[in-house]
Amino acid sequence: MKDLRDQAIHLTGVKGTGVAALAEILVGEGARVSGSDGAETYYTDELLARVAVVPQVGFAAEHVPHDATLLIYSAAYGPENPERREAERRGIPQMSYAEALGSFSRDRLSMAVSGVHGKTSVTAMAGTLVTGSGLPVTVVAGSAVPSFGGSATLREGDRLLIAETCEYRRHFLEFTPDVLLLTSVESDHQDYYPTLEEILSAFEEFGGNLRQEGALVYCHDDAGAREIARRVGTSRRDISLVPYGFTAPEPWRCTSRRIESSAQVFTLLGPDGRDEPWRLPVPGRHMVANAAGALAALTEMIRRYAPEPGNPVLPSTQWRRRLATFRGTRRRSEVVAETAGITIIDDYAHHPTAIAGTLAGFREFYPGRRIVVDFMSHTWSRTAALLDDFGPALAPADMVVLNDIYASAREENHTGLTGEILFQAVAATHPRVVYQPDFEKAARFLVRTLRAGDVFVTMGAGDNFRIGRRVQALLTEQSDEGGARA
Repeated sequence: MKDLRDQAIHLTGVKGTGVAALAEILVGEGARVSGSDGAETYYTDELLARVAVVPQVGFAAEHVPHDATLLIYSAAYGPENPERREAERRGIPQMSYAEALGSFSRDRLSMAVSGVHGKTSVTAMAGTLVTGSGLPVTVVAGSAVPSFGGSATLREGDRLLIAETCEYRRHFLEFTPDVLLLTSVESDHQDYYPTLEEILSAFEEFGGNLRQEGALVYCHDDAGAREIARRVGTSRRDISLVPYGFTAPEPWRCTSRRIESSAQVFTLLGPDGRDEPWRLPVPGRHMVANAAGALAALTEMIRRYAPEPGNPVLPSTQWRRRLATFRGTRRRSEVVAETAGITIIDDYAHHPTAIAGTLAGFREFYPGRRIVVDFMSHTWSRTAALLDDFGPALAPADMVVLNDIYASAREENHTGLTGEILFQAVAATHPRVVYQPDFEKAARFLVRTLRAGDVFVTMGAGDNFRIGRRVQALLTEQSDEGGARA
């Protein structure tokens, strides 16, 4: 997208995380932005309010401004949507969110963050590292980031772009990167990629989108990422292959990891060639690898960017300081409350690999404490394909409460699967698991069960984070009543 000043752009499905982030960018570029979505309140309402975008409730032809020059829509809304039909009737150009983000990537030096796991965290880390660096960069993450002032975007210029890109339905193929950071590839989104080979081929095709002399920065610890690097490297002799992780060669090999004062401390022969300790105050071995990936990819970006006077490149000593301030993102190991001696955390992990890694990180960060997890599986197809993996993944939890499977609007249940079947599969390997589909009953059960010192985690890509909020409210009520009686 070129000059957007005073362009009237309407966003259909504006409360989606990616579309809301795009709204921030468009407003920053000078566009007049309107949008619409459902009545339910999301955290993105706060982000939109900051840029004075007030979503209209519901979808209707009259919501599209009379002078609209472009309509951008969330992938959740097809051509039958009344606003898209109105745009078609009036000859207003339309773009999907992925197409709009991709158009930005073609106008500037760009870095795509991709992979089945870790995209949001790595993008947020990269943005944290470049904050205040003088680099003219825009960063687009898939969630609100404290380092970005609670926004999902960081805007410090329009010459460089760092963006989280989504593999679902090959949306990332709209993006043209100079640097592609690949965290992981394994079977996922089974409603669209029924086999592992199909998702591998999509990532391979994305690797082919790299610009001439680009760089593929990939996690050497992950078998799928290594396979993509092998395939892309074979067909694209012009690109650089840059491995990172615990098994990678130097300079991006993570070593000597330990937990110290609520932080992970690790060594890495980084951009300055010094094997000095780095601090990362979020849990999980995988997050250390993510940090190495962010550092490696940023180094490749800076190598491809010719700094002008007044645009100094951030030195690695500053990178160390910045990484030590990283506090994650919303819904990724997010500590939402400390109530009645109980730590309440919300996390987006929904794939068995991510669940296991996240819980292992909590075990390290909260030694000796009981970990209670409320888990909501996401999509029928994923749950059916990975059914036998959820029990072992949840094994680090002392107790598990299972909700019903989150019925995503993107698919119908053709699997014959139910929440009870998932419960039976998990209970076959986990000694303490409870099935409670009703959110209110689940919250009240948890309040009776939790005790001081516990770590309570709502986990999943559905809406069971509401249970955590309800547990917090009930615990607060109990505390207030106890104080009143005293």
